Amino acid sequence: MTSIEHNLQRVQLRISAAAAQCGRDLKEITLLAVSKTKPASAIEEAMAAGQRCFGENYVQEGVDKIHLLANPALTWHFIGPLQSNKSRLVAEYFDWCHTVDRFRIASRLNDQRPAGLAALNVLIQVNISDEQSKAGIMLADLPALAQQIAEMPRLKLRGLMAIPAPESDYARQLAVCQQMAQAFKQLQQDYPGVDTLSLGMSDDMAAAIAAGSTMVRIGTAIFGARDYGQAAANHNN
Repeated sequence: MTSIEHNLQRVQLRISAAAAQCGRDLKEITLLAVSKTKPASAIEEAMAAGQRCFGENYVQEGVDKIHLLANPALTWHFIGPLQSNKSRLVAEYFDWCHTVDRFRIASRLNDQRPAGLAALNVLIQVNISDEQSKAGIMLADLPALAQQIAEMPRLKLRGLMAIPAPESDYARQLAVCQQMAQAFKQLQQDYPGVDTLSLGMSDDMAAAIAAGSTMVRIGTAIFGARDYGQAAANHNN
């Protein structure tokens, strides 16, 4: 068994335990393996262990891996900050974009999504902890942007994403995650196609699952520590 396969099994056991603790069906929760800065060979190891959903933060790095692996069984999620000049690559190559937080980006993705592909699945990023340094919209602005996206034919509004501020106390983690879950439930009432709450990473995964997350984003616990020096060139991508 490879270390990545072993790590995946451990993460899946953690997800299973968190789901059991709050009485949720494990099938409701998708594991998104965050493969940023990792080589395609590491993704191939995860694939061999049954992983199919991968998240990338840097556009060009992600596109290079999509080309290199060229496997239609994989689902590629863009989960990093998206600059307008990189939107075309996301629209053309990725299956999902988690970080839509303004009309201009949504409009560009819609216009640039090739007609031969299925609509791009999009999540609206919410700045749930109101952090100056974080991307995402305020909850008050969510209804207007959701309506705009829902009217775009080449995009499919699937739900919400958030990166809460780091918090070590479980009760405080849960309180923030429940805020997101409430916004998610409201969005589902307005848009029946909404089914995805991308919330929870290694340190707050249990709280996110307890609150109702349907997708957790896990990287280091699967692939090991990242070498950001090696990937520095991708930070502008």
